[in-house]
Amino acid sequence: MKIRSALVALTALATVSALAACSAPEKKQDSATADAASAASAKDFGGMDKLVAAAKKEGALNVIALPPDWANYGKVIEGFKAKYGIKVNSAQPDASSQEEIDAAKQLKGRDTAPDVFDVGQAVALANLDLFAPYEVETWTDIPSAFKQANGSAVNDYGGFMALGYDAGKVPAITSLDDLMKPAFKGKVALNGDPTQANAALNAVRMVSMAKGGSASEAAPGVDFFKQLKKAGNFVPVDATDETILSGQTPVVFNWDYLNAAMTAKLPTWKVFVPAGSPVAGYYFQAISKDAVHPAAARLWEEYLYSDEGQNLWLQGGARPVRADAMSKAGTIDKASYDKLPPVSGVPTLPTPQDDAAFADYLGKNWAKAIG
Repeated sequence: MKIRSALVALTALATVSALAACSAPEKKQDSATADAASAASAKDFGGMDKLVAAAKKEGALNVIALPPDWANYGKVIEGFKAKYGIKVNSAQPDASSQEEIDAAKQLKGRDTAPDVFDVGQAVALANLDLFAPYEVETWTDIPSAFKQANGSAVNDYGGFMALGYDAGKVPAITSLDDLMKPAFKGKVALNGDPTQANAALNAVRMVSMAKGGSASEAAPGVDFFKQLKKAGNFVPVDATDETILSGQTPVVFNWDYLNAAMTAKLPTWKVFVPAGSPVAGYYFQAISKDAVHPAAARLWEEYLYSDEGQNLWLQGGARPVRADAMSKAGTIDKASYDKLPPVSGVPTLPTPQDDAAFADYLGKNWAKAIG
């Protein structure tokens, strides 16, 4: 689920290296590919129809780290394929944001290199030089706070950090302190390693803020998980749908849209968002400046930010970045919009500086506290 432990991360990188060693030789760009690679909008192709034609001529799109159950990505991919008849090659669906970047560097120039990225804020802002600037047709609907001014990286969907739990296996949760009780022994997990995974990092941040810290202060959150482990309640298992459904991890910190998706699979699954200052998080979309299929990559972005694509995020429980504009235009899926989990308080959208300070503290202290 876009997260991995350190051990699996190393394994994934080894796999990437092996793929690089055995994949096809580097491809030379023809003039059409070169033109597509420099296109900053559909206008540079001569309009959407010509962009579609160029993408269909390429015939394929390479994506990475897109689990089918993550924010409805399965239906997003199928929708794109059905609309344009373009093959989608999906690699390493369970990779982390950083592993996407590592793969791009390892596979640069190869037929298997990723064309597009879906990454968390810290990884996106640290790798802007790898992304090609592009403005989708719905560019003006996207608030300026949610995009790089040149279009190199743009928020697309997001939500709020939450706590999901199986009400059939544990008592109702009304506060984070409930997790310290004996009834939760060996039952609480994170969706990944917070030193690597954006979702897990924000889970620690949610706890930290609830315990008096700020968006940049990780210490209260790390201490909470240290005490939770000392009580025997925290388990160092990367939570997945499988561990939840098997009962191995009946309590999981995760984004509200992923918890909402689990509710559809497990009717006893409940979602709790602590009141106060809920932690918001949006993922960035970006096009690789070395995309093997540059036209298809740009058409993919157009699809994701179209009404159809945005409503598919919404149907998966995620909050699309164009939600306000679509609500005003009457193009939003209102039934899905009204089903979003309730959130109270003033949302906190962490800044890059918050992320840097938070990640630095986690890197120095998480393993010592939990190891």
